[in-house]
Amino acid sequence: MGNAYGIDIGTSNFKMCCSDKDKILNEKNIIAIANKTEILAFGDEAYEMYEKAPEHIEVSFPVKFGVIADIENMQTLLFNFFNKINEGKKITGSDFYIAVPTDVTEVEKRAFYELVVDSKVKAKNVYVVDKPVADAIGAGLDVTKSKGIMIVNIGAETTEISVLSLGGIVISKAVKIGGNKLDDCIISNVRKAYNLVIGSKTAENLKKELAESFAPGFGRNVLSGLPVSVDISSDVIYQAIIDSLHSIMDAIKVILERTPPELAADIIKDGVYFTGGTAQINNLEKFIKDETNLNVNIVEHPAESVVRGLMGVVSNPEFAKVAYTPTEKNFD
Repeated sequence: MGNAYGIDIGTSNFKMCCSDKDKILNEKNIIAIANKTEILAFGDEAYEMYEKAPEHIEVSFPVKFGVIADIENMQTLLFNFFNKINEGKKITGSDFYIAVPTDVTEVEKRAFYELVVDSKVKAKNVYVVDKPVADAIGAGLDVTKSKGIMIVNIGAETTEISVLSLGGIVISKAVKIGGNKLDDCIISNVRKAYNLVIGSKTAENLKKELAESFAPGFGRNVLSGLPVSVDISSDVIYQAIIDSLHSIMDAIKVILERTPPELAADIIKDGVYFTGGTAQINNLEKFIKDETNLNVNIVEHPAESVVRGLMGVVSNPEFAKVAYTPTEKNFD
């Protein structure tokens, strides 16, 4: 069997791995273009330019709320990331496994498949795996059993809550709350509490570091207009994100209420599995347990669990049936 590639195209990060390499490429899903034509940078290098670039350089994320908003730039990124993981070697005729979100329209789902089919990576076969299923496999769970699994992926702009059994999705719901919304709330609360305007990168760092006491925040003082550094209390950060976290908890409760009783019993016994980049917030586990009374499992390497799951599909014949080639029928 030739090389197979797994791709998880997130709103914030692009993850790719290859069956014959141990490493996972995990970079910001962003591109910097000068004068509308010249590609200056992509991935983490382009992210360095974000919120810093002059007007003639456009730095943009081609995925919004989990769906592809800019096909052309996304194809450019896919090809560049593919070259990067292969260290510039020319490779054609490989199989690609791509994770697709479930709670989107069939047209939006199809866009992920066609992105790879129509790209310059010259794929031999393209298979689709539902994102929550790949997520659960990446978390080390056997999705083929008749057992209820609840997986909650808190991404950059959406949180996808799914109940799985027998390799499929029993019930799934996406809420438009994710890490970016939490960052926006932090920016707003810090401004109110400290008269300090901070950028989204600083907000993201404050969110991840949600520690016991204080963390440094760099920004511009609203009154003087000058750049300053302020020690920001974790209470201010916590208060900023608490409402959004409550909304996610409420959505989890709604899904549990709609879950068949036998599957719900499994979930209560085994707990809920949390993945996605935003699952890395300090003390998140305790907050969720206090809110829902459920056992909480924060998956190891939560941001990469989907792409690891795609490699699990490639390497384990038992999971082969969760990957499919879309037909027109799939998208009706």
